[in-house]
Amino acid sequence: MSAQITVTVAGSERSVSEQTTAGELFEGDRSVVVARVNGQLRDLFHVVAEGDDVEPVTVDSEDGLAVLRHSTAHVLAQAVQQLHADAKLGIGPPVRDGFYYDFDVEAPFHPDDLKALEKAMQKIINEGQTFVRRVVTDADALEELKDEPYKCELVGLKGGNAEEAAEGAGVEVGAGELTIYDNVRRDGTRAWGDLCRGPHIPSTKLIGNAFKLMRVAAAYWRGSEKNPQLQRIYGTAWPTKDDLKAYLDRLAEAERRDHRRLGAELDLFSFPTELGPGLPVFHPKGGVIKREMEDYVRARHIEEGFQYVGTPHISKEELFYTSGHLPYYSQGMFPPMDVDGQNYRLKAMSCPMHNLIYKSRQRSYRELPLRLFEFGTVYRDEKSGVLQGLTRVRMITQDDSHSYVTKEEAAGEVKHLLDFVLGLLKDFGLDDYYLELSTRDDAKDKFIGSDEQWVAATKVLEDVATASGLELVPDPGGAAYYGPKISVQARDAIGRTWQMSTIQYDFNQPERFGLEYQAADGSREQPVMIHSAKFGSIERFIGVLTEHYAGAFPVWLSPVQVLGVPVAEDYADYLNDVLNRLRAKGVRVELDDSDDRFPKKIRNASKSKVPFTLIAGEDDRAAGAVSFRYRDGSQKNGVPVDDAIAEIRAAIESRTQV
Repeated sequence: MSAQITVTVAGSERSVSEQTTAGELFEGDRSVVVARVNGQLRDLFHVVAEGDDVEPVTVDSEDGLAVLRHSTAHVLAQAVQQLHADAKLGIGPPVRDGFYYDFDVEAPFHPDDLKALEKAMQKIINEGQTFVRRVVTDADALEELKDEPYKCELVGLKGGNAEEAAEGAGVEVGAGELTIYDNVRRDGTRAWGDLCRGPHIPSTKLIGNAFKLMRVAAAYWRGSEKNPQLQRIYGTAWPTKDDLKAYLDRLAEAERRDHRRLGAELDLFSFPTELGPGLPVFHPKGGVIKREMEDYVRARHIEEGFQYVGTPHISKEELFYTSGHLPYYSQGMFPPMDVDGQNYRLKAMSCPMHNLIYKSRQRSYRELPLRLFEFGTVYRDEKSGVLQGLTRVRMITQDDSHSYVTKEEAAGEVKHLLDFVLGLLKDFGLDDYYLELSTRDDAKDKFIGSDEQWVAATKVLEDVATASGLELVPDPGGAAYYGPKISVQARDAIGRTWQMSTIQYDFNQPERFGLEYQAADGSREQPVMIHSAKFGSIERFIGVLTEHYAGAFPVWLSPVQVLGVPVAEDYADYLNDVLNRLRAKGVRVELDDSDDRFPKKIRNASKSKVPFTLIAGEDDRAAGAVSFRYRDGSQKNGVPVDDAIAEIRAAIESRTQV
């Protein structure tokens, strides 16, 4: 009889035989794909030891999905090298909703190649190959992978921060053992292998047919244009075929709502190539939405006790050394410009300049909280590969505010700002959200300040967030270099999550700028600075709203609120008189007096997503009425003009959707 050991399995102690694997602890539960042993993810083939704490990780969990997708990426790489013997392997990590793998091949992949690769992958999956972990030395790995130059380069990253050196490299190498995973057939022969940290699912069979290759793109090795350009294949994998179908349906709906397509169709904004990537221009209709948002947020800030200020778009770069943005945020800033022999920078944030306003004269505790607000544009040197319509741009218009408070006032000010933010989101129809608390991690060289300062600041934010009653999700390592932050993560109409507003606690910049106020006892004290952006970025907010509403904005935000469509030319003057009455009350109106036939005008009105279409024919004119046609195609006939105007005005003033 073999010796027994004691392990803790899902919270309960169990006595098992030596050499028991993690998989045997959960035998019969096919949903378990890996195990968490003493906090580390391990293959189910991992042999447990005395005292181990073992938790199951199911395929539908975040970690389980990541392992499933990474294993599918290995199957893709195996299929590519079957069909393209010359292909050299890059990196293949799991990503949100899927995975990718980079390849160096003689000829670029074509979208048609994906079908052939899927067929080859399905054969590998059906073979039921197992993923077998093998520890190797650096020298053995370099010898075994001598024909894989990119993998050999990754071996050289072992022991450092591989993820910072190359996106996705963390799945290949780390600070611990170097391992290769072999794909082994049922007869015991090795089919293929790859440098990888793991873990992996026990068998390719678990992938089933719930995977799909999505698209091909170009990607520079290690993200640098100085390196070779590789071919990146994106794919997705899910626990079941039904899950895959649901995901593809969500993608189709997301495509229908894509703000870049809707922006062109509705004539809202564009990205002229003459300006450069990530620099949008707003057309008159998009300008209406932007102006409504600006007017709203200016008025709301004044209501909440903020004072409006303005600052330049450029500054001597010494200012950003004082604030700490150089070097802590230098990668996000545009390079310096030489002006009269001095380096200037485009501003990437307004806070250093607001600090100068605070510092322009002596301050008293009686002035605090001092709330400064600016609706200004900043510039971020985002890499071309991450730019995405309005949701990731290089020109960012922020409703940027900074509250200067005493330490005792900090919690109250954070609550005040959070209430402000949540009220704003509700007014714009975003009422499904949770909070994320971004804190410092162990890489303390990326952050300024003492442990005591970080603990105190984090507690203030955490206490306010907890008291709100909203779901609070931790985000270790996501803090700004100068302090922790709360971000509001809003879900849109199809369940996607977007980071919107932020509130940040800053104990560092007041110290770096020497900001002070005179306390009640006459002493000089340092204020706390609370950063907040309610929209976050107006460009991003407009992009999110466009997709949330699929272009059918609430009446108060719609570029055209009422479209008049006469049944025939004879009724155009009558309908125009009605529209003029609405225009006089501040309603945005248009009259379709084109030569198109009436049915086509109605189709055009539907495509334009105008909230109210007013129709007039002989019966309407005779009765001093109009007919309403709503966006869903429903219609209400013979509405007296005064009643029609009242209904439209009420919808605008209440900010309701129709």
